[in-house]
Amino acid sequence: MWRSSTFALVLLVAVLLACAEADGGADVSTAVPSTEPVFVERASEAGLDFVHRNGGAGEYNYPELLVGGGALLDFDDDGLLDVYLVQSGPVPGAPEAAMSAGAVADRPGNGLYRNLGDGALEDVTDAAGVGDTGYGAGATAADYDRDGLVDLYVTNVGPNRLYRNLGDGSFEDVTERAGVGDPAWSSSSVFFDYDGDLDLDLFVANYVVWSAGRERPCLGPNGLRNYCNPAEYPPAPDSLYRNDGGGRFTDVSEVAGIRSVAGPGLGVVAADFDGDDLVDLYVANDQAANHLWLNRGDGTFREDALARGAALNELGQPEAGMGIAVADPDGDGDLDLFLTHLSGETNTSYRNDGGGFFRDVTDEARLGGVSKPYTGFGTSWFDYDGDGVLDLFVANGKVTPGDTAAFDYREPNQLLRGMPSGRYEDVSSRAGPALELLEVSRGAAFGDLDNDGDVDVLLVNNEGPVRLFRNDVGNARSWLVVDLCGGGVFDRSAIGARVTVEAAGRSWTREVRAAYSFAVGNDPRVHFGLGDAEQVDRLEVRWPDGTVTDRTNVEVNRILRLLAPGGERPAEGVCRDAE
Repeated sequence: MWRSSTFALVLLVAVLLACAEADGGADVSTAVPSTEPVFVERASEAGLDFVHRNGGAGEYNYPELLVGGGALLDFDDDGLLDVYLVQSGPVPGAPEAAMSAGAVADRPGNGLYRNLGDGALEDVTDAAGVGDTGYGAGATAADYDRDGLVDLYVTNVGPNRLYRNLGDGSFEDVTERAGVGDPAWSSSSVFFDYDGDLDLDLFVANYVVWSAGRERPCLGPNGLRNYCNPAEYPPAPDSLYRNDGGGRFTDVSEVAGIRSVAGPGLGVVAADFDGDDLVDLYVANDQAANHLWLNRGDGTFREDALARGAALNELGQPEAGMGIAVADPDGDGDLDLFLTHLSGETNTSYRNDGGGFFRDVTDEARLGGVSKPYTGFGTSWFDYDGDGVLDLFVANGKVTPGDTAAFDYREPNQLLRGMPSGRYEDVSSRAGPALELLEVSRGAAFGDLDNDGDVDVLLVNNEGPVRLFRNDVGNARSWLVVDLCGGGVFDRSAIGARVTVEAAGRSWTREVRAAYSFAVGNDPRVHFGLGDAEQVDRLEVRWPDGTVTDRTNVEVNRILRLLAPGGERPAEGVCRDAE
């Protein structure tokens, strides 16, 4: 009997292994064994007391539904990520009587919190002068004037704001002088260098043409009054501003071809998708075909998403594009896309098969079923457990109340563990109490706030408190964080540079960027989970102008700061000690 059982067991194992091989290879769990939660929510403990208000009071003004953003940035260049949060309500043009009591009682403007390095954050908004009181949607941060200091751009429903960092803990509102006060309903924005002059240009994803006077009664699936959908409003054209130096920008949206087609844009990323060393743009549109703007190299762009397989899902249908993740999770050297969508649809994973041609691999990656019940917004690929395989985080929150009479927009957020086969496993239920919270989440920003070698998550909720999810497992394995210093040759973080790391027979490539996800700015430093590697055998930085820096035998479990070739060390700040 024992022999018979053993034979049966061996046969069963053989069959299972054969099936796994036929299905693309077995997935061996590489998650860090731990009885501790993966993420611990600690916003209140850190002094992050910001509560977002959308200004809603039963009038169903459309902007109330989609706002909630902010940015992670090191505004004082002390090596610690600070936090900027965007406030919204009251709704522009809405009657004062329609403004919620909460929007009046709480902070009326945006907030900047300085990281003190001991786990605490200090509110320095007034001293910094960045408490914009517009109806805020999102923010991003970058050094647009190449002075080594990170500046701040705020998207609003109405005129946007550009704050220039003065280097003394304060900012100056230079919106009018710079010429970037886009008057539209702007959602997300990105600084990038599209013309190769080493100055960061600015792209703004605009949503729909809206005013309080345009609103009309709409009904939800339960027959009760609800928010309208984007099809009820004309799409707002996006904007491209060329950095001319000297602190001034020129609106080149028309001449660059960006205004040739409009869509209700919510998320945007800038990256070289087709491998021609020119930075392209990808815009997630809400219930409309997405846009892939390919850089022609002559100051113009061509919209080519449909021909490239990145406009629609595999069924040929447009989806409600919200947030965007961009990375190289399959390690083939080109950049893939992941988009979050409305419940009833699925989030969509587009694999770049080379040359900027994409294929919908959502089902292949096992990302369809886990996302269909939820409405996703902020998202990113990142290696939460340090095993060298990229994972996904998705911030969820409804935009319709469902079929019940109770108007509850809350949903759980999700953590999806990446596996070597390219598939994903929903591990939210094992990630601790932070992932059990039910809230209306919108923006999610990613970065290492405590400099311990793993990626934390800043979560911005609509009409609710901000959350700070501290990662408590990612540094149990080897890691490396690379912080690039532009030294005046490039912007502070050398946005657009590519960093490749080789260790223990494996290779990873990351691109320096701060703007992705939804309505947020992120840590521009690049993080590598290295598994059990004891050292980095080789590290290569390809700077935005094509020059290359090489390092060998790099020590792990550290923040490596590198100065651009020909760059100048600043008199103050962490870059003065860059290698």
